[in-house]
Amino acid sequence: MTSGTYNYKLFARSDFNAFWALFTDNLVNLLILSGVCQFVFQMPAEIVYGRIVPGAAIAILAGVVVYTYLAKWAANKQGKDVTALPYGISTPVMFVYLFGVIGPIYWATQDPLLAWQVGIGAGFMGGIVAALGAIVGPFLKRITPRAGMLGTLCGIALVFIGSVPLAEIFENPIIGFTSLLFILWGLIGRFRLPGNIPAGLVAIGAGTVIAIILGESKFDVSGIGFYPPVPYFGDMIAGIQYLFANPELFLVLIPVQIYNFIETMNNVESAEAAGDEYPVGLCQITDGTGTMIGALFGSPFPTTVYIGHPAYKRMGAHAGYTIGVAVVIAAAAFLGFLSFLAGLIPIAAAAPVLVFVAVSLITNTAWAVKPMHMAAVSFAVLPHISAFLMVKWGSLMNALRSAGVEGLPSLGDEGLTAALLMEGAHFEGHLALSQGAIVTGLIWGAIVADVIDGRFRMAGGFAIAASVMSSIGIIHSYTMQAPQFDGITGGYLIIGAFLYLYPLIAPKEDLENRIIVPDEPDMMDDLPGQQA
Repeated sequence: MTSGTYNYKLFARSDFNAFWALFTDNLVNLLILSGVCQFVFQMPAEIVYGRIVPGAAIAILAGVVVYTYLAKWAANKQGKDVTALPYGISTPVMFVYLFGVIGPIYWATQDPLLAWQVGIGAGFMGGIVAALGAIVGPFLKRITPRAGMLGTLCGIALVFIGSVPLAEIFENPIIGFTSLLFILWGLIGRFRLPGNIPAGLVAIGAGTVIAIILGESKFDVSGIGFYPPVPYFGDMIAGIQYLFANPELFLVLIPVQIYNFIETMNNVESAEAAGDEYPVGLCQITDGTGTMIGALFGSPFPTTVYIGHPAYKRMGAHAGYTIGVAVVIAAAAFLGFLSFLAGLIPIAAAAPVLVFVAVSLITNTAWAVKPMHMAAVSFAVLPHISAFLMVKWGSLMNALRSAGVEGLPSLGDEGLTAALLMEGAHFEGHLALSQGAIVTGLIWGAIVADVIDGRFRMAGGFAIAASVMSSIGIIHSYTMQAPQFDGITGGYLIIGAFLYLYPLIAPKEDLENRIIVPDEPDMMDDLPGQQA
């Protein structure tokens, strides 16, 4: 099909349903980051709602323009309707910027203005790193098994996008269950609601109405005003100068942005698995550029292609849903409605939409990979469970301190670590797995998938690459470091060496024939020469 021959409509009726799902995702992220900045880091409302939120809106607008054009280009190239890539603030990386960059500056200086300046400086520099991912992104996408890329996304979806909102539903069940009912009915069950009303809209609306009746919503119009987006070049330069004066912050920043451009790569692969092909390198440049534009206009937080394209594809969305979200988010940001919406819409009403996005991604992965590769997907999920545990353990310690408990040891204290081990809580192992979980999940998913396919040398290459990344702190470490040899690095080398050498010494019949373990399901029926 030649370019320019297909009549692609940017807007379709199905975009309305998808709009509410993506809008909820973006809205929740903006509510979280604004709440943490205002109430944890003591940033005044003028910075939070006058600079950060409008800057984030500008970044989202800029990216949506590109992804709308890409959707039209892809439709013309493929000769069919496509769904535009969802886009917004990266959820995992947002938390790292909050508590790994902005937080340490605030806690060390008690200066919220400086913390914000360093944040936007870090955002701009991080955007450069993310855009440079375009150099290696297409190569990584070509050599990495789909199971590895989609499996690590499933881990994020399972523990952060699915389980946390589900817990919020059960914390407020009257509101949450009501909203969840409409998501089950209209989005998961795929039944048409009366009048063909979008299920996402009904879910959020019903939950909000109940919250108003129960007195759990509030109408706070004090923050409404006009907050035009303004470039903060001087503040950004001040933040960058602070970064170069304290280069240890780059040791957090660089690995995080590596995770970000890999997240983009994985999400583009997820879209391809759902039937829509996009150029991964251009998407990584777009995400990096969007992050830099957002930083210039006051937002420290990186943007990325979102998890969840298969869900929006399933709804039949075109590009209108992303355009609508960008316009509404921008209007809410520039007019100060975000604080109003934060009081009006309860989290429990929006949470079911996020649960649907997570479930849809995991379900689509099961259809998009070979059945025998589900072992690789499962392996790729596991590091994210460790990441989830570390986040919650940290939250528990902070909650105990806030409750007035004195003399608490910090996480990582030798005595506490030993006591946790006695209780069966393997702190050190979960800590190692949690650091760089996105990359770790991708690597282990790739290793397992390549071993299943008999591509031992490729699997060995991933293990050796992991040993290098581990030695310099890209994975299994909080910060980058000079190369060092430890047990994890050595373990990767052992696996890599064996997998690389095995095809050279193994009998030919062992490579050509598989012996399936008795009483275990045989999902390798497409492989020749199996023996029961």
